[in-house]
Amino acid sequence: MDKFYDPELLFDKGTAHSGPTILARGQWSSKIEFLLAVAGQIIGLGNVWRFPYLCYKNGGGVFFIPYVLFLFTCGIPLFLLETSLGQYTQQGSITCWRKICPLFEGMGYGSVVIVSYSSIYYIIILAWAFLYLFSSFTSELPWASCRNSWNTETCVEFDLGGDYFNWSVAKNATSPVREFWERRILNLTGSIHELGSIRWELALCLLLSWIICYFCVWKGVKSTGKVVYFTATFPYVMLAVLLVRGLTLPGAINGIKFYLYPDPSRLTDPQVWMDAGTQIFYSYAICIGCLTALGSYNKYNNNCYKDCVYLCLLNSGTSFVAGFAIFSALGFMAYEQNTDISKVAESGPGLAFIAYPRAVAMMPFPHIWAIFFFIMIILLGLDSEFVGLEALVTAISDLHPSFFHVGHRRKLLLLAISVFSFLIGLVMVTEGGLYIFQLFDYYACSGMTLLLFATLQSGCVGWVYGTDRFYDNIEDMIGYKPLPLIKYCLKYVTPVICMATFLFSLLKYTPLKFDNRIVYPWWGYALGWWFTLSSTLLVPLWMLYSLSSTPGTLRQRISILCTPSEDLPLTKSEKKALEPLKLTSNLDSMM
Repeated sequence: MDKFYDPELLFDKGTAHSGPTILARGQWSSKIEFLLAVAGQIIGLGNVWRFPYLCYKNGGGVFFIPYVLFLFTCGIPLFLLETSLGQYTQQGSITCWRKICPLFEGMGYGSVVIVSYSSIYYIIILAWAFLYLFSSFTSELPWASCRNSWNTETCVEFDLGGDYFNWSVAKNATSPVREFWERRILNLTGSIHELGSIRWELALCLLLSWIICYFCVWKGVKSTGKVVYFTATFPYVMLAVLLVRGLTLPGAINGIKFYLYPDPSRLTDPQVWMDAGTQIFYSYAICIGCLTALGSYNKYNNNCYKDCVYLCLLNSGTSFVAGFAIFSALGFMAYEQNTDISKVAESGPGLAFIAYPRAVAMMPFPHIWAIFFFIMIILLGLDSEFVGLEALVTAISDLHPSFFHVGHRRKLLLLAISVFSFLIGLVMVTEGGLYIFQLFDYYACSGMTLLLFATLQSGCVGWVYGTDRFYDNIEDMIGYKPLPLIKYCLKYVTPVICMATFLFSLLKYTPLKFDNRIVYPWWGYALGWWFTLSSTLLVPLWMLYSLSSTPGTLRQRISILCTPSEDLPLTKSEKKALEPLKLTSNLDSMM
């Protein structure tokens, strides 16, 4: 196979005049490109705004007990499953399952729907970050003072008081950084029924984000592999700087205590265990097809087993360290407002766009640090976005390589996806766009969908394809078999835990409320359930379609649809079984 997806590297089907040339699918030029691309995909904004909050909320240090349990019983086994299947089949998320077990091909289509939804709404965060970045190029940071046109009478510059604890602060007092987020960036309407007008500054930032993502992916792994050298490494530099600065702020130690102070009684709450499980699935990009696509560009003999273990540990370690940077800043905010840290601790976009900017504003030369900080936020989101886009294009183009790998058709496919996603995204940069953003975030890539897909994946490989055959595939690629523990997890532990967590989350389901107060209208919930069911129902619908369109009796149909493709690489045992036949054939030819 050729090394790059490049117009100059191509092969013919037949003679030179038989038809258009088909471009080579491509491979990573080095192992480090694969590692950085996967790291860029799995290490994103969720590491800095979701994990630390869940840790604080669910008992501090004791949260690591269920988290580590889910990591080793579900996270690493499923991470290895997806990456190694992509490497073994050299296919994207749809055609990979078609070759492994055609009956479960619907999981590939479902994952494509999920990654499509996530690509549409996740990039909105980049638009917000770009607007913050551009706002940093002013004589005074606009979120550092109350002297702006959008500020209200209740805005208080807490850091100007000197003696914080002798202040009498009104209960409804707000900080300038919160008002900048709520009134300048969002300018949110008062009702879900009012979308308002498009905020053209955000729309232009969204357009810029899509243009950057397009050119990061437009040449396939050739361009993606080079971009991740910067996008996947620079955020670590800034995270280290912000961590050091945060730990030197007054009140930081109180924030760290709230982050890690253990509360063993929380382990009896099933919600803690569910949060740990869903966090693993969110942060490891499991069941959305990205790992399969990235693994498919590896060389066949790449040691995907070691890669998976190292990447999983890197991801969890980053989440843990990011918590110190987050909660040192939150401890400082609580200190300056003379309030309890529980009142300033948040999760989600508000944390990244309120807590961190406040910490940056208190540093020497705040403009410089603000610029670097939002570049970090942009890069954290950017590589997750364009790697997901790469996975989406890979899945679709692998369905019809003879069409999409001709000329510039793959680039045109990418352009069509980008333009379509941008137009839909315009709804989320209106004055009421945050209401729609929350629907996407809550339903489109929900924990229940990922848990169900994880159950099906582990069940398919564990019981239909076979863990022994799966381990033989890995042995053929890397030269040895992974720990037996992973095999038994995939067959028994992973599907049981995922299904139990899925059922629990189904029982505990509560409809989305904006800001935990405002109930959505019926059409909001209908739209949300469309996001969820449009991906989930593809699995049973595809099974019914496959069974109805395959000839033979029901038993024969199931047997055909559960049989792997004949063009897959042979395992070591299969090669050994064929040796006598080859020897006999050679002797016959000699005689």
